[in-house]
Amino acid sequence: MSGTRNPALLFVTFAAEFITMGTIKVENIKVYAYHGCLEEEAKIGSDYRVDVEVKANLKASAKSDKLADTVDYVHLNLIVKQEMAIRSELLEHVAKRIIDRILKEIVSVKKAKVAVSKINPPIGGDVEQVTIVLSKKRS
Repeated sequence: MSGTRNPALLFVTFAAEFITMGTIKVENIKVYAYHGCLEEEAKIGSDYRVDVEVKANLKASAKSDKLADTVDYVHLNLIVKQEMAIRSELLEHVAKRIIDRILKEIVSVKKAKVAVSKINPPIGGDVEQVTIVLSKKRS
């Protein structure tokens, strides 16, 4: 049966030809930082969680199996760590900086979504976390 083709292999080959947009998520990046409007937040800091989701064309990487053809999630993590180290009063400001850098430095990213959470925020109540979410498409 040398003329018989493997249907599973044909499907994978066929499907890879039609893959375009994909999603890469880096979730639960834990950071200690000094964001906030209160003076004590600048001094003692707080725990934060950051989640990043990017949309990119993953056709080449799905086919090539090469890191150079995809969005390197190590690079995403580095951007988050570096931007979280720069103090801001508002989480929105930090998230915007993260998104702007992702879109500037990683040209294959078409859309980025970032969630920044402050764990146990000092807001006078029993609150687990406060989260802001921003997203931006490449223009």
